[in-house]
Amino acid sequence: MSVSQKIAPPAEAAALGPASARLAIAVFFLVSGFGYATWASRIPTIQQHLGLNEAELGGVLLALPTGLLLTLPVTGYLLQRFSSRQIMLIGAVLYNAALGLLGFAGQTWQLVGLLFCFGCSRNLLNISMNAQSVGVQALYSRSIIATFHGVWSVAGFAAAAVGAGLISLNIAPGYHFVAVGLVLTGLAFAFFPRSLDLPPAPPAEGQPAKPRFALPDKHLLKFGLICFASMACEGTMYDWSGVYFDKAVHAPKNWVAAGFATYMVAMTTGRFLGDWLVNRYGVKPLLRLSGLLMTAGLVLAALLPLPLTAGLGFALVGLGVSCVVPMVFSMVGRSSQLSSGAAIAGVSTVGYIGFLIVPPVVGFIASAADLRWSFALMALLGIFVVLLVSRLEE
Repeated sequence: MSVSQKIAPPAEAAALGPASARLAIAVFFLVSGFGYATWASRIPTIQQHLGLNEAELGGVLLALPTGLLLTLPVTGYLLQRFSSRQIMLIGAVLYNAALGLLGFAGQTWQLVGLLFCFGCSRNLLNISMNAQSVGVQALYSRSIIATFHGVWSVAGFAAAAVGAGLISLNIAPGYHFVAVGLVLTGLAFAFFPRSLDLPPAPPAEGQPAKPRFALPDKHLLKFGLICFASMACEGTMYDWSGVYFDKAVHAPKNWVAAGFATYMVAMTTGRFLGDWLVNRYGVKPLLRLSGLLMTAGLVLAALLPLPLTAGLGFALVGLGVSCVVPMVFSMVGRSSQLSSGAAIAGVSTVGYIGFLIVPPVVGFIASAADLRWSFALMALLGIFVVLLVSRLEE
């Protein structure tokens, strides 16, 4: 059963064209993706400016997921009392304000505080815009939600390309971040009127209150762990691909962001090809291939830390992670033991933990051994995916 069959269209849908609302929420996904990748593209520059080693950088990066996780109950509270469009706009403004300030952090404690705020605002924006995307989906008879995530990927790739260009021009992160923040804030205000004025959804009368966050049961835990492994690799690429090209590959300064850009191109391409590949070959074969690509890419980058081979490795990782989460969600949605919404929520919770927690751990491993060892160990996650897929029921 599709989302549009489960959720009634909002009352203002007749006055607001579906295409207009869809464009508006796509813009907010662009704001989220472009802003996050803008920060990620300049991590090596900021690390060098503050004189942080890999372990120190790993500790600093923990501030972002800490802010995000601590804001989860706050966002849930706000969405029960206000329209998601209001929270989405506030989140976008705070998100871009925090981004603009990140480039001017002159001391480590300042960067930690700003990353904490960046994580808090990112949570406000992302959860509310996903709530909006569900409302937009209700206006359509066919599935269109995946398009929003494709836009997020394209925006991330574009931000990486911009970051690489500004690095080659020796533009300081502060000016880079402020310019991007102002443009993204302008886009948010411009398209906000087209978003859906969805009222807070009260609990159904006579129904027991459901927990806001539910971990999957034993039946679905395999799916959650597959998402964990994939999103851990994804988060590692976001936070460490640029640092790897700088510290392990020793790429020229204007090529430091090339690894991240290569990864983003591959991931974006994989997402837009995913539906066709699933229809042609099936879900489980493609999940196995995804795990193998993740492992092969990370091993190649670790064994041959040269610009060409490391870039090819990052491209393989991008292709590997591109469709894992959408494919797992499609399988979980057909679970007979839980409603699709409850099952997907539990599985995505486990996966998101991997995205947030594993990248800082990479820094600690790199400090104890070597950054190449960190990436080699991350390759085990792809093997983990292949083993878990073999245990999924036909």
